[in-house]
Amino acid sequence: MDNIEKRLTEEKRRLNTIAAPEELEARLRSALDGAAPARTKRISVVWRAAAAAILLIVIFGYNYNAFAFYGKKLLGFDELISSTLQELNDQGMGQLVDRKATLSDGTELTINGIMTDANQLILYYTLMNPKGIDNWSDPPFKPSKITGFLTNSHLESGVSQPNEGQTEVKGTITFEPVSPFAKKLTLHYFEPGENNQLIDHALSFAYDPNQAMQTEVKQSIGKKAQVDKGTINFQSITATPTMTMIEGSLNVDNFDRLPRALDGIELIANGVPVEMTGSGHGSSIRGRKFDLRYNPLPKPLKSLELVMKEFAGYQQLDQRLPLASAGEEPFTLEGKELWVKKVTVTAQGVEITIATEEDVLLDGVSIETQGETISLRTTIGQIETKLEDGTILKERTLLFDSQAKPEYLRIKGMHYMKEYNVVVDIPIN
Repeated sequence: MDNIEKRLTEEKRRLNTIAAPEELEARLRSALDGAAPARTKRISVVWRAAAAAILLIVIFGYNYNAFAFYGKKLLGFDELISSTLQELNDQGMGQLVDRKATLSDGTELTINGIMTDANQLILYYTLMNPKGIDNWSDPPFKPSKITGFLTNSHLESGVSQPNEGQTEVKGTITFEPVSPFAKKLTLHYFEPGENNQLIDHALSFAYDPNQAMQTEVKQSIGKKAQVDKGTINFQSITATPTMTMIEGSLNVDNFDRLPRALDGIELIANGVPVEMTGSGHGSSIRGRKFDLRYNPLPKPLKSLELVMKEFAGYQQLDQRLPLASAGEEPFTLEGKELWVKKVTVTAQGVEITIATEEDVLLDGVSIETQGETISLRTTIGQIETKLEDGTILKERTLLFDSQAKPEYLRIKGMHYMKEYNVVVDIPIN
């Protein structure tokens, strides 16, 4: 009897921790509003008992659905996903899939579930092989895209992690968003075959677009920012529960010269920076497009703006640096330092090893010998060094086609991350 009472107490405590879904009140209210007005009449004991039984069936029937809703959490992925996705998972925002396939090496692939919204589809998967997955970071499972009605969503990123025995790998893959009209989706993936050929496979599963998470903000921005070598056009913002995406186009001549030119654009919501989670860009015959990805927006949202603190800039220099005086002290190029670490003449030509901050790329580089100017042939051996103060120096060797010891290093200009501090207000509709 003690055990029974203990179990009843635990069950009562568990039921108390479960909150009713928000839509329960709406559903009951709608049902009550649509019901005919009740008439007062006497009810026999038999009918009272029957009514009580029906009420119990209704209550337990609805609770069954509620329990199923809370049981939709995707388990075992907490260490892989961000806190934002963990919260959405805890709220049961994912759609369970549980579709399986066996790979050529005997590994079992399971699509555990998906999360979708207007910005992306996140696929949760598991690879399991009791014999072990030797090269878990490069398994035979090569996902490529998801297709469906009006859907051709390509892979964007992925992350995975093995268990201690490397018999199981759990991972997530992010794809482009899928169509809200698709009812069935197909995951396409490759496996390596003979002679390094890739064999195409597909695994289809049902999709309920009604369970996709709702878009919170979607509107045009339509504002431009002028930079040294062109123009940036901020076109739109789409904020969903999984991320906030800014999309736009740009026509900036030196955009490709610096690898992280987009990183200096901040999204400020309610006066606080929203963490950037990634960025991307691509070119087509219609021009160059870009996107900036940030964490979801706070609630309630009171203000929103983009701040372009830094972007690719260009500085005309036309400097002539005397190599005879090169030493421990750096040259200064409009606020940026340049160290000439070594000048040698080898069988390949003149080699000048220099170091600058990581965001500096020299332009129009040449050397002067006795009355001759030789342009840079190529740059070799680039390495990065982190100083004690956190500054990252980029060291590389400039190679010139000459066997004469140079007197001067000439530099026409430099590309660098320039401070702009341009503010773009985004009205909240």
